[in-house]
Amino acid sequence: MEALDALLNRVSVPRLVEPAPNAAQREALFQAALRAPDHGQLRPWRFLTIEGAAREKLGELLVAAAQAKGDASQAALDKARAMPLRAPLLIVVIARLQEHFKVPKAEQLIAAGCAAHGILIAAHAQGIGAVWRTGELSYTRQVAEGLGLAAGEEVIGFLYVGTPVNEPRQAPVLATEEFVKAWG
Repeated sequence: MEALDALLNRVSVPRLVEPAPNAAQREALFQAALRAPDHGQLRPWRFLTIEGAAREKLGELLVAAAQAKGDASQAALDKARAMPLRAPLLIVVIARLQEHFKVPKAEQLIAAGCAAHGILIAAHAQGIGAVWRTGELSYTRQVAEGLGLAAGEEVIGFLYVGTPVNEPRQAPVLATEEFVKAWG
């Protein structure tokens, strides 16, 4: 797939099944992530892969985080438990924010987001389905600790990755003039 085609036509693919990407496909996903803009070459990102039974363990971590909030219904707990089972592979995108005299933390966070976007584009280019998911539980201290995040690290997203159940939808064509204006 041509690069411009991948950029213009990538869409979120929420309905995913086995198989997960193979080793060569995963390598391409992560190599694409590592090409993200990176002022200062800080590499302000890292990734965790979660698959197989580890998805169930993540579901229990999400349940514990929901319970810690104190207002979760049984339906909310069941939903939290099932969330990681919606794809054969989850990639946790973690921003590693560092003190730096020249590169503000906001820029590092954006760079980690660009790395996540690189994974999504590379998945689309290979015919792999992917969707970026978060939700309020993603940002809880309990989830961060359960995933083993260090001080200065934060989850910025869970990328659900697998084989699309259906053909991906067509990307809508948006009018650029709604978003771009000349200044001055």
